[in-house]
Amino acid sequence: MAFDYCVHKLTGSVQHYSWGGTKFLPQLLTIENPNHAPFAEYWLGVHAGGPASVEVNQQSVLLSDIIASDPVAALSAPVYEQFGGLPYLFKVLDVKDMLSIQVHPTKEYAKVAFEKEEAAGVALDAPNRNYKDQNHKPEIMLAMSEFWLLHGFKSEAKILETLENSAEFQVLAPLYKSEGLAGLYTFLMEMEQAQVDSLLGPVIKRALRNKQDGKIDKTSPEWWVAKLYENSHGIYPIDKGVFSIYLFNIVCIMPGQGIFQDAGVPHAYLEGQNVELMANSDNVLRGGLTPKHIDVPELIKNIKFKHIEPVIIEGTKPCMGESVYPAPTQDFGIATIKLGGSYSFEHEAQSLDMFLVVEGGCVVNNQMSVKTGEAFVVFPGNKLNIHASGKTLIYRAFVPSIAAYSQHEEN
Repeated sequence: MAFDYCVHKLTGSVQHYSWGGTKFLPQLLTIENPNHAPFAEYWLGVHAGGPASVEVNQQSVLLSDIIASDPVAALSAPVYEQFGGLPYLFKVLDVKDMLSIQVHPTKEYAKVAFEKEEAAGVALDAPNRNYKDQNHKPEIMLAMSEFWLLHGFKSEAKILETLENSAEFQVLAPLYKSEGLAGLYTFLMEMEQAQVDSLLGPVIKRALRNKQDGKIDKTSPEWWVAKLYENSHGIYPIDKGVFSIYLFNIVCIMPGQGIFQDAGVPHAYLEGQNVELMANSDNVLRGGLTPKHIDVPELIKNIKFKHIEPVIIEGTKPCMGESVYPAPTQDFGIATIKLGGSYSFEHEAQSLDMFLVVEGGCVVNNQMSVKTGEAFVVFPGNKLNIHASGKTLIYRAFVPSIAAYSQHEEN
């Protein structure tokens, strides 16, 4: 296939998961949504579940096909040698209802577990399949709005306070003191459903009353527990994921801030809009708050049982207009570009770089106009100039220089 590996428009795929909102992504992408269908995620990448396409001579060609035709030209020799393909998946999310309690495996564990499921003959599309590939799935997210999430286990003191200040949870305090975090969480996640209902029933009813009376806000686990059940027809059987809401850190991230989620860190998105960049993988181990497959033993095997103080990432500014958000992985990097009418952004791509405009508009290399909701791809070795006449915000996804990453690791 004859193809000019330079700069091209890029179109992604929408995922209509039930937890998504109905307005944000349709407005961003200028898509009519008369039936108020959920628009949960917008994917830019080569994942088979939602592949992106490139505009070539007014026709759409899958980005995966373009990469396959000449992977060195499309990715750069270092990236192709290191990863064998595009290593990242770029997303925009609109979280209306909270997502599942989940954790991602390490690359080493994923490889062994994938091969085990393959040998057992579990189909890749089987609902009980845990490992869809042999990759890890570290993630970084940048908030586009006020964004709430659960991230890692709270400190030892805060968990003990949570247990001792609740009449229902007080019985768990001795177990926590004697068996520690792993013992407590494993006990809760393996608890029989009748016990779960008995323990959590009064907790949920109190949370519903307190939210209705305006006694709690989003910093309280009760607020999110109440949101989970306030529009349901009943609370039984109670989801074990409720335990995690009380034991995990509740984190609020504001626009311009981000957070990184490594293998083994349990988490769940609660509410808001964000841009998410991850390794190109679909390996998710779930422990609750979802109708999808839940595998508690695999979840327990992969969780890092340690207390975490969430680290909110602020961007560093290597050049005028750009903020780079450091992520401790070779698979991807992310940056924001803010432009006005006084200056342009100049860049030379070292990898396959994706750009998504989320506010305003710009002109690329004095020839291609890109407006809000549109994306474009820049292949390695190409220089570009981005000029905006008004306030413009762009997200850039890329693969960090392997040499630069190695130097960072040594430091």
